[in-house]
Amino acid sequence: MLPFLNDLIQRGLAEDIGSGDVTTEAVIPDDASASAEIKAKQDIVVAGIDVAGEVFHHLDPSLSFEPLVPDGGATMPGTVLARLSGRTRYLLAGERVALNLLQHLCGIATLTARYVEQVKGTKAAVLDTRKTLPGLRALEKYAVRMGGGRNHRFGLYDGVLIKDNHIIAAGSITKAVERARQKTHHLLKIEVETTSIDEAREALAARADVIMLDNMPIAMMKEAVALIANGALTEASGTITLDTVRAVAETGVDFISVGTITHSAPAVDISMKLK
Repeated sequence: MLPFLNDLIQRGLAEDIGSGDVTTEAVIPDDASASAEIKAKQDIVVAGIDVAGEVFHHLDPSLSFEPLVPDGGATMPGTVLARLSGRTRYLLAGERVALNLLQHLCGIATLTARYVEQVKGTKAAVLDTRKTLPGLRALEKYAVRMGGGRNHRFGLYDGVLIKDNHIIAAGSITKAVERARQKTHHLLKIEVETTSIDEAREALAARADVIMLDNMPIAMMKEAVALIANGALTEASGTITLDTVRAVAETGVDFISVGTITHSAPAVDISMKLK
Protein backbone atom coordinates (compact mmCIF):
# COMPACT_ATOMS: atom_id res chain seq x y z
CA MET A 1 0.00 0.00 0.00
CA LEU A 2 1.27 3.49 -0.80
CA PRO A 3 2.41 5.30 2.39
CA PHE A 4 0.03 8.23 1.91
CA LEU A 5 -2.92 5.85 1.43
CA ASN A 6 -2.03 3.87 4.54
CA ASP A 7 -1.87 7.11 6.53
CA LEU A 8 -5.15 8.35 5.05
CA ILE A 9 -6.97 5.14 5.96
CA GLN A 10 -5.49 5.10 9.46
CA ARG A 11 -6.63 8.65 10.10
CA GLY A 12 -10.06 7.98 8.62
CA LEU A 13 -10.63 4.91 10.78
CA ALA A 14 -9.29 6.61 13.90
CA GLU A 15 -11.64 9.53 13.31
CA ASP A 16 -14.67 7.27 12.91
CA ILE A 17 -14.00 4.42 15.34
CA GLY A 18 -12.06 6.26 18.03
CA SER A 19 -11.83 4.04 21.11
CA GLY A 20 -14.22 1.48 19.61
CA ASP A 21 -17.45 0.90 17.69
CA VAL A 22 -19.70 0.77 20.74
CA THR A 23 -22.83 -0.23 18.80
CA THR A 24 -21.28 -3.13 16.95
CA GLU A 25 -19.34 -4.36 19.97
CA ALA A 26 -22.53 -4.36 22.04
CA VAL A 27 -24.73 -6.04 19.45
CA ILE A 28 -22.48 -8.39 17.44
CA PRO A 29 -20.60 -11.34 19.00
CA ASP A 30 -16.85 -11.18 18.50
CA ASP A 31 -16.74 -14.48 16.61
CA ALA A 32 -19.66 -13.74 14.27
CA SER A 33 -18.98 -13.72 10.53
CA ALA A 34 -20.97 -12.53 7.54
CA SER A 35 -20.85 -11.69 3.86
CA ALA A 36 -21.86 -8.42 2.24
CA GLU A 37 -22.26 -6.69 -1.11
CA ILE A 38 -21.39 -3.15 -2.14
CA LYS A 39 -23.88 -1.93 -4.72
CA ALA A 40 -24.25 1.10 -6.97
CA LYS A 41 -27.68 2.71 -6.63
CA GLN A 42 -27.32 4.96 -9.68
CA ASP A 43 -25.41 5.17 -12.97
CA ILE A 44 -21.76 5.70 -12.06
CA VAL A 45 -18.19 5.41 -13.32
CA VAL A 46 -16.16 3.43 -10.79
CA ALA A 47 -13.01 4.77 -9.17
CA GLY A 48 -11.41 3.66 -5.91
CA ILE A 49 -12.79 0.15 -5.57
CA ASP A 50 -9.42 -1.15 -4.39
CA VAL A 51 -9.13 1.78 -1.97
CA ALA A 52 -12.37 0.61 -0.35
CA GLY A 53 -10.91 -2.88 -0.10
CA GLU A 54 -7.80 -1.54 1.62
CA VAL A 55 -9.96 0.02 4.34
CA PHE A 56 -11.38 -3.39 5.27
CA HIS A 57 -8.00 -5.11 4.96
CA HIS A 58 -6.55 -2.53 7.32
CA LEU A 59 -8.97 -3.73 9.98
CA ASP A 60 -8.61 -7.42 9.14
CA PRO A 61 -6.06 -8.63 6.57
CA SER A 62 -7.84 -11.99 6.37
CA LEU A 63 -11.13 -10.44 5.28
CA SER A 64 -12.16 -11.37 1.71
CA PHE A 65 -12.80 -8.45 -0.64
CA GLU A 66 -13.64 -9.29 -4.27
CA PRO A 67 -13.99 -6.34 -6.68
CA LEU A 68 -16.44 -7.12 -9.47
CA VAL A 69 -16.24 -3.90 -11.51
CA PRO A 70 -12.80 -2.42 -12.34
CA ASP A 71 -11.97 1.23 -11.94
CA GLY A 72 -13.05 3.08 -15.06
CA GLY A 73 -16.02 0.78 -15.60
CA ALA A 74 -19.51 2.20 -16.02
CA THR A 75 -22.40 0.65 -14.12
CA MET A 76 -26.18 0.79 -13.77
CA PRO A 77 -28.28 0.98 -10.60
CA GLY A 78 -28.19 -2.31 -8.75
CA THR A 79 -24.77 -3.35 -10.03
CA VAL A 80 -22.75 -5.22 -7.41
CA LEU A 81 -19.36 -3.53 -7.23
CA ALA A 82 -17.74 -5.88 -4.71
CA ARG A 83 -18.43 -8.83 -2.43
CA LEU A 84 -16.97 -9.13 1.05
CA SER A 85 -16.85 -11.78 3.73
CA GLY A 86 -15.24 -11.95 7.13
CA ARG A 87 -15.82 -11.06 10.77
CA THR A 88 -19.02 -9.05 11.03
CA ARG A 89 -17.55 -6.50 13.43
CA TYR A 90 -14.86 -5.52 10.93
CA LEU A 91 -17.31 -5.35 8.05
CA LEU A 92 -19.44 -2.88 9.99
CA ALA A 93 -16.55 -0.90 11.45
CA GLY A 94 -15.01 -0.28 8.04
CA GLU A 95 -18.24 0.36 6.13
CA ARG A 96 -18.51 4.14 6.50
CA VAL A 97 -14.89 5.05 5.78
CA ALA A 98 -14.76 2.70 2.79
CA LEU A 99 -18.02 4.03 1.36
CA ASN A 100 -17.11 7.66 1.99
CA LEU A 101 -13.94 7.29 -0.07
CA LEU A 102 -15.59 5.18 -2.76
CA GLN A 103 -18.60 7.47 -3.14
CA HIS A 104 -16.38 10.54 -3.39
CA LEU A 105 -13.98 9.07 -5.94
CA CYS A 106 -16.76 7.55 -8.04
CA GLY A 107 -18.48 10.94 -7.94
CA ILE A 108 -15.41 12.60 -9.44
CA ALA A 109 -15.04 9.92 -12.12
CA THR A 110 -18.73 10.09 -12.97
CA LEU A 111 -18.82 13.88 -13.32
CA THR A 112 -15.57 13.87 -15.29
CA ALA A 113 -17.03 11.33 -17.71
CA ARG A 114 -20.00 13.63 -18.32
CA TYR A 115 -17.68 16.50 -19.25
CA VAL A 116 -15.62 14.22 -21.50
CA GLU A 117 -18.76 13.04 -23.25
CA GLN A 118 -19.81 16.63 -23.89
CA VAL A 119 -16.58 17.46 -25.79
CA LYS A 120 -16.46 14.23 -27.79
CA GLY A 121 -15.58 14.88 -31.43
CA THR A 122 -13.48 17.95 -30.65
CA LYS A 123 -9.75 17.99 -29.97
CA ALA A 124 -10.18 19.40 -26.46
CA ALA A 125 -9.06 17.34 -23.48
CA VAL A 126 -10.73 17.84 -20.10
CA LEU A 127 -8.23 18.61 -17.32
CA ASP A 128 -8.49 18.80 -13.56
CA THR A 129 -6.94 21.55 -11.39
CA ARG A 130 -5.30 21.88 -7.98
CA LYS A 131 -8.72 22.55 -6.44
CA THR A 132 -8.68 19.32 -4.44
CA LEU A 133 -9.22 18.36 -0.82
CA PRO A 134 -5.95 18.50 1.15
CA GLY A 135 -4.44 15.04 1.40
CA LEU A 136 -6.71 13.55 -1.25
CA ARG A 137 -5.17 15.03 -4.38
CA ALA A 138 -3.50 11.85 -5.65
CA LEU A 139 -6.74 9.87 -5.30
CA GLU A 140 -8.89 12.63 -6.78
CA LYS A 141 -6.63 13.06 -9.78
CA TYR A 142 -6.64 9.29 -10.23
CA ALA A 143 -10.45 9.39 -10.25
CA VAL A 144 -10.34 12.06 -12.97
CA ARG A 145 -8.29 9.71 -15.14
CA MET A 146 -10.76 6.90 -14.51
CA GLY A 147 -13.49 9.21 -15.81
CA GLY A 148 -11.57 9.81 -19.04
CA GLY A 149 -10.09 13.17 -18.08
CA ARG A 150 -6.44 14.16 -17.91
CA ASN A 151 -4.36 15.64 -15.13
CA HIS A 152 -3.02 19.17 -15.02
CA ARG A 153 0.13 19.76 -12.95
CA PHE A 154 0.06 17.87 -9.66
CA GLY A 155 1.38 20.72 -7.53
CA LEU A 156 3.36 23.91 -7.53
CA TYR A 157 6.58 22.03 -8.20
CA ASP A 158 5.98 20.29 -11.53
CA GLY A 159 4.93 23.06 -13.88
CA VAL A 160 5.16 26.84 -14.27
CA LEU A 161 1.76 28.54 -14.31
CA ILE A 162 2.04 32.32 -14.27
CA LYS A 163 -1.26 33.67 -12.96
CA ASP A 164 -2.61 37.20 -12.50
CA ASN A 165 -0.91 37.78 -9.15
CA HIS A 166 2.45 36.63 -10.51
CA ILE A 167 2.04 39.06 -13.40
CA ILE A 168 1.19 41.93 -11.05
CA ALA A 169 4.21 41.15 -8.87
CA ALA A 170 6.57 40.76 -11.85
CA GLY A 171 5.34 43.88 -13.64
CA SER A 172 4.18 42.29 -16.89
CA ILE A 173 3.62 39.01 -18.68
CA THR A 174 6.84 39.47 -20.62
CA LYS A 175 8.94 40.01 -17.49
CA ALA A 176 7.32 37.07 -15.73
CA VAL A 177 8.02 34.69 -18.62
CA GLU A 178 11.60 35.92 -19.00
CA ARG A 179 12.30 35.34 -15.30
CA ALA A 180 10.67 31.91 -15.41
CA ARG A 181 12.90 30.87 -18.31
CA GLN A 182 15.99 32.06 -16.46
CA LYS A 183 15.12 30.24 -13.25
CA THR A 184 13.68 26.92 -14.45
CA HIS A 185 15.08 24.05 -16.48
CA HIS A 186 14.21 23.48 -20.13
CA LEU A 187 11.89 20.52 -19.48
CA LEU A 188 9.37 22.58 -17.51
CA LYS A 189 6.56 24.03 -19.60
CA ILE A 190 5.63 27.66 -18.98
CA GLU A 191 1.94 28.51 -18.99
CA VAL A 192 0.53 32.03 -18.72
CA GLU A 193 -2.97 33.05 -17.66
CA THR A 194 -4.54 35.70 -19.88
CA THR A 195 -7.90 37.45 -19.79
CA SER A 196 -7.83 39.56 -22.98
CA ILE A 197 -6.63 39.48 -26.58
CA ASP A 198 -3.84 41.91 -25.75
CA GLU A 199 -2.60 39.68 -22.93
CA ALA A 200 -2.79 36.61 -25.17
CA ARG A 201 -0.77 38.46 -27.80
CA GLU A 202 1.86 39.42 -25.21
CA ALA A 203 2.09 35.84 -23.90
CA LEU A 204 2.52 34.58 -27.46
CA ALA A 205 5.28 37.12 -28.14
CA ALA A 206 6.99 36.07 -24.91
CA ARG A 207 7.00 32.46 -26.22
CA ALA A 208 4.86 30.90 -23.52
CA ASP A 209 4.38 27.18 -24.11
CA VAL A 210 0.74 27.20 -23.03
CA ILE A 211 -1.63 30.18 -22.96
CA MET A 212 -4.60 30.00 -20.64
CA LEU A 213 -7.70 31.83 -21.80
CA ASP A 214 -9.32 32.61 -18.49
CA ASN A 215 -12.98 33.56 -18.19
CA MET A 216 -13.12 34.79 -21.78
CA PRO A 217 -16.44 35.07 -23.62
CA ILE A 218 -16.76 32.51 -26.42
CA ALA A 219 -16.26 35.08 -29.19
CA MET A 220 -13.08 36.41 -27.58
CA MET A 221 -11.82 32.88 -26.99
CA LYS A 222 -12.27 32.04 -30.68
CA GLU A 223 -10.32 35.16 -31.61
CA ALA A 224 -7.54 34.28 -29.18
CA VAL A 225 -7.29 30.70 -30.49
CA ALA A 226 -7.03 32.01 -34.07
CA LEU A 227 -4.38 34.52 -33.00
CA ILE A 228 -2.28 31.92 -31.21
CA ALA A 229 -2.78 29.27 -33.92
CA ASN A 230 0.16 26.85 -33.64
CA GLY A 231 2.34 29.26 -31.67
CA ALA A 232 1.41 27.70 -28.33
CA LEU A 233 -1.05 25.28 -26.79
CA THR A 234 -4.28 26.82 -25.51
CA GLU A 235 -6.23 26.10 -22.35
CA ALA A 236 -9.69 27.41 -21.50
CA SER A 237 -10.48 27.95 -17.86
CA GLY A 238 -12.97 29.69 -15.59
CA THR A 239 -16.51 28.73 -14.55
CA ILE A 240 -16.98 26.14 -17.29
CA THR A 241 -20.12 24.06 -16.81
CA LEU A 242 -21.68 21.05 -18.49
CA ASP A 243 -23.93 23.47 -20.35
CA THR A 244 -21.05 25.57 -21.70
CA VAL A 245 -18.18 23.12 -22.13
CA ARG A 246 -19.20 22.07 -25.66
CA ALA A 247 -19.17 25.65 -26.94
CA VAL A 248 -15.78 26.17 -25.31
CA ALA A 249 -14.39 23.03 -26.94
CA GLU A 250 -15.66 24.15 -30.34
CA THR A 251 -13.47 27.27 -30.18
CA GLY A 252 -10.54 24.97 -30.97
CA VAL A 253 -8.76 25.04 -27.61
CA ASP A 254 -6.44 22.16 -26.79
CA PHE A 255 -7.39 21.83 -23.13
CA ILE A 256 -10.29 22.75 -20.86
CA SER A 257 -9.53 22.85 -17.14
CA VAL A 258 -12.52 22.33 -14.85
CA GLY A 259 -12.17 22.77 -11.10
CA THR A 260 -15.73 21.55 -10.58
CA ILE A 261 -14.86 17.92 -11.34
CA THR A 262 -12.85 17.69 -8.14
CA HIS A 263 -13.99 20.44 -5.78
CA SER A 264 -17.73 20.13 -6.39
CA ALA A 265 -18.38 16.61 -7.67
CA PRO A 266 -21.37 15.18 -5.75
CA ALA A 267 -20.85 11.87 -4.00
CA VAL A 268 -22.68 9.06 -5.77
CA ASP A 269 -25.15 6.72 -4.07
CA ILE A 270 -23.47 3.45 -3.07
CA SER A 271 -24.51 1.13 -0.25
CA MET A 272 -23.24 -1.93 1.56
CA LYS A 273 -25.67 -4.60 2.78
CA LEU A 274 -25.00 -7.72 4.80
CA LYS A 275 -26.32 -10.93 3.33
